[in-house]
Amino acid sequence: MNILVLNGSPRSNGNTEIMADAFIKGACEQGHQVEKVNLGHLKIAPCLACEFCFTHNGVCVQKDDMTGVLEKVDNADMIVFASPVYWFSISAQLKAAIDRLYARARKGFNIRCAALLLDSASEGVYRSAIAAYEDTCAYLRWENKGILTVPGMDAKGDMKNSEGVKKAYDLGRSLVSE
Repeated sequence: MNILVLNGSPRSNGNTEIMADAFIKGACEQGHQVEKVNLGHLKIAPCLACEFCFTHNGVCVQKDDMTGVLEKVDNADMIVFASPVYWFSISAQLKAAIDRLYARARKGFNIRCAALLLDSASEGVYRSAIAAYEDTCAYLRWENKGILTVPGMDAKGDMKNSEGVKKAYDLGRSLVSE
């Protein structure tokens, strides 16, 4: 299976990326092809809602780094959204990329399944991010392969010594080839 991991953290080598890398390691050990995109390093503008993509086979009118991300999306069987939770939702970087997936609304997706990896300093802050993810999966008929939430990530690197690393790795290993 070709898996695309969208890391929505603006922080390099932070807790979200550590968690995503653990997931990737587990998935690769099962023979999956995985590519990670660090959205925090890219220039992705918000969707303009112009619907140019609807009349141009999914091509977005904006010429920024999302063009390359959309090409990767087209080749993915699975998408994984990884994000720190800021103010009860996913990062702005991940939200901008998700909104720009609208370019594939008419063209459609090859993606058949998804997973969600979230971390935060606090407990009880995941409800809205999870609801949006679950609604997306239901609407697009993507199988939900799992949701992981890891609270207690106060400082950069806390993930390394948390149960979250093992849980992310196990989630990646649990994926069966389709």
